[in-house]
Amino acid sequence: MKKSLYALALASVMAVPSFALADEHPADQPLLVGSDFGVAPWMMRSVDGPEGFGYDMIQDIAKRIGRPEAKVDDIAFSGLFAALLSGRIEMTANPLNITAERAKTMLYTEPFMATGNGFITAKGEKIASLEDLKGKVLAVNRGTTQDKWGTENAEKYGFTVQRFDSFPDSVQAVITHRAFAAANEIPTASYAASKNPAIELAYSDYDGRMFGYAFRKEDVAYRDKVETALECMKEDGTLKKLYDKWYGGELPADSPLLTVYPGFGAPGFEGYDEKTHELDCK
Repeated sequence: MKKSLYALALASVMAVPSFALADEHPADQPLLVGSDFGVAPWMMRSVDGPEGFGYDMIQDIAKRIGRPEAKVDDIAFSGLFAALLSGRIEMTANPLNITAERAKTMLYTEPFMATGNGFITAKGEKIASLEDLKGKVLAVNRGTTQDKWGTENAEKYGFTVQRFDSFPDSVQAVITHRAFAAANEIPTASYAASKNPAIELAYSDYDGRMFGYAFRKEDVAYRDKVETALECMKEDGTLKKLYDKWYGGELPADSPLLTVYPGFGAPGFEGYDEKTHELDCK
């Protein structure tokens, strides 16, 4: 059985001593985080520097936890876990799926956005169901949840997986007809389709997945500190304002963007602490 890219990334850092920031987190220094800059509108480059929903969000969190700012390292998704586990960054700032496999070696915050697989096609191409992928090429980002999903479902639905290092590359494969569809997280896929008249969001498969930030396992206290800031952003409407700015559209009342979960961490996953805590947002 082939090892997943996540497993390989984990193995690559197991023998590396962590010079890590786990017990330091210096208050007078920028918060060091990592994210793929090719995931619009979460994190992207402009002429003035990084911008996007995820960029604004992590800058706000940095200030709420007493850091002067957040410094975001542009890291391809396939290298994100190695960067975290080796101590190169303090936490992830990517739109990162909370999964049982990842929760075994990383510590998650509570969820803050719902997602699933969104399938982009060239304008005019339709996908009524996943069976419509039969005999087609599906483009995915290397090492992502969509890569894992594609690998596990290629035989079932009869498609071929084509892997790319960035989302723009997979979208370009669709536009140039090297791939029939490109899969990414629904918010990312929807935004891309709204900005490019050559493509459309042909199919959305909300499957209960949610995004969270990830930390090293030993970093419980700092995870809790960041999560408290995150909960305050939900309570005071900051996350909703950022969503309106970068994504737009209605949110259901039970959206993770609006929901403060009990305890610390992602309920139902390893690393979750169910103890209650008072939310003091000053």
